[in-house]
Amino acid sequence: MKLLNKKIIGCIGLLLLLSGSTVLAQDTEKNNVSLSLNYYLSNNSVPYLLVRAKTKIEGKFKPVTNIPVSLYLDKEDAATLIGKVNTNDKGEATAIIPASLKQEWNTTLKHTFLASFEGNKSFDSVRTDLTVGKAKIIIDTTSDRKVTATVYEMKDTVWTPVKGVELKIAVRRLDADLSVNETATFTTDSTGTASADFKRDSIPGDAKGNIILIAKVEDNDQYGNLLIEKEVPWGGKFVSVSEFDRRTLFATRDKAPLWLQFIAYSIVIVVWGILIMLVLNVFKIKKLGEVAVS
Repeated sequence: MKLLNKKIIGCIGLLLLLSGSTVLAQDTEKNNVSLSLNYYLSNNSVPYLLVRAKTKIEGKFKPVTNIPVSLYLDKEDAATLIGKVNTNDKGEATAIIPASLKQEWNTTLKHTFLASFEGNKSFDSVRTDLTVGKAKIIIDTTSDRKVTATVYEMKDTVWTPVKGVELKIAVRRLDADLSVNETATFTTDSTGTASADFKRDSIPGDAKGNIILIAKVEDNDQYGNLLIEKEVPWGGKFVSVSEFDRRTLFATRDKAPLWLQFIAYSIVIVVWGILIMLVLNVFKIKKLGEVAVS
């Protein structure tokens, strides 16, 4: 009997041990993080990187915030460290390629950018890379309002036009860039050039009528993201008119339009008039009731 009790206790202990190890394994299970790298060159000046971190939770991708990511140029080494960044609330972080890596940058025509996350208690470690070639865009305009954009890549220390690159030629706006005509995208020809006629004559500009034309290459497999801007006087002049002392819908209360004040005051008078009339009728009914009783 005692031997049987010992066997039962042993089995229960083994089950508890197995369940405990299962719970521990579940507690230490980590999620996977996906890193993506994007290369940007704006106005042919200092290039920079954009790293995005996301994870899949319940079948949906969500940004991973506040994780440290190390960025390197060509190899993971302290001498080629671009920077260490932390992702923001959108799971993104940017880093400019520092001047200290200028010599390394000039050694080759193509570079591989490396991003690494060493992991923490919630996520496993992960690494990703992106290889791009050196390229740039030149934008030009003519008196008859034609816009040309030329894409060049560095070959044998010489800037060479690139054929077959898809790009956009547009006008810079606050919400989204507006194409200069009905064509959404353009492709460079054998001279590396794409041309477009400007047909947004009525578009508003600044006080001098200036607008900003842009040419950009987006998410290209070989060159990343390239952008160039040029200011031209092709827009309508924007003249700011102050209506502070005028009666408008957006003015202060004492400057409200007369018709709006008339409607508001009329509603107030009608509502209070009806209430007063109802109260007077109640008193009349009461008096009529007293007379009838007497």
